[in-house]
This record gives sequence, C-alpha cells and structure tokens, in this order.
Amino acid sequence: MSDRIVVGYTATDAGADAVALGARLAAAMHAPLDLVLVLPAEDRSVITPPDAGYDRYLVTQSETWLAEAAASIPDAVTHASHVRFGDSFGEGLIAAAHELSASHIVVGAANGGRRGRHRLGTVANELLHSSDVPVVLAPEGSRRLEATTVTRVTAAIGTRPGASALLDESVALATATGARLRLLSLVSVDLPAGVDTGVIRIAGAAHADDVLGKALEALPDGVEADVVVARGDSIEDAVAHLGWEPGELAVVGSSRLARRRRLFLGSTAAKMLHELPVPMVVVPRTRGKKGARR
Repeated sequence: MSDRIVVGYTATDAGADAVALGARLAAAMHAPLDLVLVLPAEDRSVITPPDAGYDRYLVTQSETWLAEAAASIPDAVTHASHVRFGDSFGEGLIAAAHELSASHIVVGAANGGRRGRHRLGTVANELLHSSDVPVVLAPEGSRRLEATTVTRVTAAIGTRPGASALLDESVALATATGARLRLLSLVSVDLPAGVDTGVIRIAGAAHADDVLGKALEALPDGVEADVVVARGDSIEDAVAHLGWEPGELAVVGSSRLARRRRLFLGSTAAKMLHELPVPMVVVPRTRGKKGARR
C-alpha cells in the first residue's frame, strides 16, 4: 500500500498553506492526497442547535469549502475530500489518518505568525501531544511559495532516544521524494550552559563523526548525505544562520517525554520552530510496524 498524505483543512489562510504543502509533498512522493475537514461530534455540539437541517447545511458548506480548496491542487496529484466528525479537530484528523493509512498529517500555522515562520495553533499543539503519525507543520505563507517539489531533507539528529526512528524517517522521505539528505548535529549548541568551549567543540566533532558513520551504513543506494555541525550562541541562532532551500523539509524527533509511539514536541524542536523558515516534520520516537513507512 502506498503512502497517503492527510491535510487538516480549515477555510483559512493556514488551511490554504496546509493544502499547498500537502500537494507539494504528495507530488514529490507520488502519493494520494486527502483533504479532511473535521466538524464537532454531535454529542459535543453545544453552540449549535440540534437541528438536522442545520447539520445538513454545515456539511454542505464544508463540502463547498473542500471543493474550493481542491481546485488549487495540481491535476497530477490524485486527491479526495472528506468531512469527518470528532470530539476535537486533532482527534478527528488522527482517526482519519488511521482510516486512510496515511503516512503524514499536514497542518498550517496559527494566524498571526511571521511570513515563512511557524506559530503553533490549537490543532497543531493537540497533534504534537497525541499523534502517532508524523505531523508536518506548514509555515505561514506556504501557499505563496513557488517551490513545487522537495529538494532536500534535513534531519536534526541528537543523542537522545528516538534518533534511529528520526533517521529512518528522513531516509524514507529522501528516498520517496528523490531529495538530497542533510544530517544536522545540534550537539554543540544544545549542551548545558557553562560547558567549556573546548568540550563543546570536541562533543560536536565526535557526534558528527558518529552520526556520519551510522548514517552512511544505513543509507540505501542513490541517497546522498551531507553532515553539518550547527554553530551559534543558541539553537535559534544556529538555525537562523544555516542555509535553507525553498523546497526543503526539516525533520525532528519527538521528545523523550512522549508516550510510546506518540508525539511530544521537545525543547530543541520548539526552539528551532522560532527561526525555521521551512516545513517541520515531527516524528514519533518509536514507530510500530503497522505505522511504519513502506
């Protein structure tokens, strides 16, 4: 079974950003795209009257919004639209991703974010604390980006648990999209305050060598990889001064605090979001065989 991309759609600029990124990712992976709009479940509908006519109107309006969104998707991308009900938007998206055997869930940034940057909204926050499917965060303005493919996948690999799952996902993404692979070590800017600079340099160089050695052993034929050691006074500073391509994806792992096979955005990834100008893919620390990429 091929991968599918689920987009959590709302009739907002953030929803348009998610559709644009989802279509680009689906095109690069040659995967089907599913637009999903989640409405409140009937037993949670406390702000709307329990009227069948109103419910039909709400579904019809949702289908109209989805049709307008689908019109922006390139003809080459196979796509479908779905109206779902859930106790929350995030829960409905996760259920749809399971139902459709999706490999990724794409959502947009909250309103008010800087163009090209991330600002987490309610839905993204919920997904990043509960999803067992990788979540792709679309920066504000993705709908206006001219990039049509994925050119490079950057994996921010650390020393904490979950690094192997992150590397596996990054290699799979690079393979599926034909993109180049860049392995990013943040060790030298992610050490406790007060650590001697000499120790930082040694730790960064040693970690980069270790990552490179393990990655080269794991890389399939045809996938190229570069290793970069981040430099800067902080994670935000390092991310801001790295070179990023318009068609790039940054892949990070879930926090070690996450429950098994669930997401929880860690402090390093949260700091990266402040300056990251490209989409971020957040991967659960562990992936079961049922949820593994094929």
